[in-house]
Amino acid sequence: MDLSLAGKKVLVTGGTRGIGRAVVQAFAREGASVGFCARTAYEVHMTEEQVAANAEGRIAGSTVDVTHQGELARWVSDCALLFDGIDIVVSCAAVMVLDDTDETWGLALQVDLMGTVRLVKAALPYLMESRTASIVAVSGVAGREADFAAGPYGTAKTAVVGYVAGQAHRLAARGIRANTVSAGHTYFPGSFFAIMQEEDPEGFASALGANPTGRMGTPAEVADVVVFVASPRASRVTGANILVDGGLSRGIQL
Repeated sequence: MDLSLAGKKVLVTGGTRGIGRAVVQAFAREGASVGFCARTAYEVHMTEEQVAANAEGRIAGSTVDVTHQGELARWVSDCALLFDGIDIVVSCAAVMVLDDTDETWGLALQVDLMGTVRLVKAALPYLMESRTASIVAVSGVAGREADFAAGPYGTAKTAVVGYVAGQAHRLAARGIRANTVSAGHTYFPGSFFAIMQEEDPEGFASALGANPTGRMGTPAEVADVVVFVASPRASRVTGANILVDGGLSRGIQL
């Protein structure tokens, strides 16, 4: 299926690890130009170099902290200038914090929720100029169900879903779509679950056993859904929260 993404201009936050990196790679394979950001300069450089080696569009990585409004806004405007516009933004920046402290609550809300809010605010003037504008935020099943990650992380993810749904209704008349993709347990080197596997084998076995498919997901499996939802081929999809969790969630979405 041709997703009609060749030549599209895409921004991705949190683009050097896990799902975010897979999203950058997936858009690049479709021929889009991709600007991505993360906090660690070395990881940004390596990701840009590796993705650009096989990309048709332009790939531009930047070191950005999404908790700093001015820094994020400058990055968005710089990318819009570089690419001559923006068609799609994907919010992937996240922090997996479980401790119940003021600091962890503040961090989760600043990165996951406000990082998404700031990205959308900064990109909106450019999205309004696009004929295929799309906003996608990556959330998680912890934002839908009360599980071990309920607390700062899960609450922030719930808020992301609510915020994006509101934007979908507010921006529909302007032709801008907005959706969330909620990932289930996703395993990759350095991930929360990879660390759990090493440090808490029993906890990892329990988490793995909760998956009806008998395995955890991969970043690429989530990224493929993100890229489709963001693409013009999903032109009728807006205001949706799409689960990519291998049947982990037991609830029924009505």
